[in-house]
Amino acid sequence: MALEAMSARLTIRLSASAVWHHKPAYAEIVHRAHAAGLAGASVFHGFEGYGTHLEIHDDKPSRPRKHGPCGVVLIDTEDQLRAFLDTLEDILSVNGVAVLDRVQVHLPAPR
Repeated sequence: MALEAMSARLTIRLSASAVWHHKPAYAEIVHRAHAAGLAGASVFHGFEGYGTHLEIHDDKPSRPRKHGPCGVVLIDTEDQLRAFLDTLEDILSVNGVAVLDRVQVHLPAPR
């Protein structure tokens, strides 16, 4: 029997070329999430998209460029993610937008 629980997802959209103290901003977010003890974080690099500058970035899957769209997805409780979001003001004030939504997490039953 699988376990289902209500949780939340924080999705942060930024440019893959965004840097924070000489390292990729997406990596800084993942490391902060890990240090904060959040349940999970993943980074997804997009092949096509646009943001506030309205310029479409379209990378070829065989040759992704460094400046295309990037998303960091974090999963935990809504309270934990709201508290974590407060710690990202320094990064998000320079580059990025965050979306927080409620999700239902489906965990397979242990074998």
